[in-house]
Amino acid sequence: MRIFGVVGWKNNGKTTLVVRLVEQLTARGLRVSTIKHAHHQLDLDQPGKDSYRHRAAGASEVMLATSQRWMLVRELREAPEPELEELLARMTPVDLVLVEGFKRHRHPKVEVHRGERGTPLLAEEDPTIVAVAADVPLPGCPVPVVGLDDVAAVVGIILRTCEIEATGRA
Repeated sequence: MRIFGVVGWKNNGKTTLVVRLVEQLTARGLRVSTIKHAHHQLDLDQPGKDSYRHRAAGASEVMLATSQRWMLVRELREAPEPELEELLARMTPVDLVLVEGFKRHRHPKVEVHRGERGTPLLAEEDPTIVAVAADVPLPGCPVPVVGLDDVAAVVGIILRTCEIEATGRA
């Protein structure tokens, strides 16, 4: 599976860009999945719900299935957080997986940068960042810079980098 990442510091617009990329890439006929890494604690379940009670009782995995979707929740308990490769191996093959976060992993990425946030550029230290999507000019940036709202330009970068045709065939 081909993967491409969207990275940046907190509150720079990564999720907004990923959503817009998924919309444009799927409109071009590509099958796209996403992985989002979160640094904070996350619980999709709610106390009192049956699936929550299953996990609280000690189940290693709980699958919740409906007529519209299914979700598998695995409790790590004391196990280490899985690596990106392990997570990707569990996914159904698609044309492209967009990865939000996992900035230390060695896949190609675009960095999202907002000037008002005042955060340093990751691209200056990370050779896997192939472009920056920014809302301000970045003179001296070591990689191409495109407008943060120029989603079509970011799509073009992804398609070229991952060698994917717009029809979804690599």
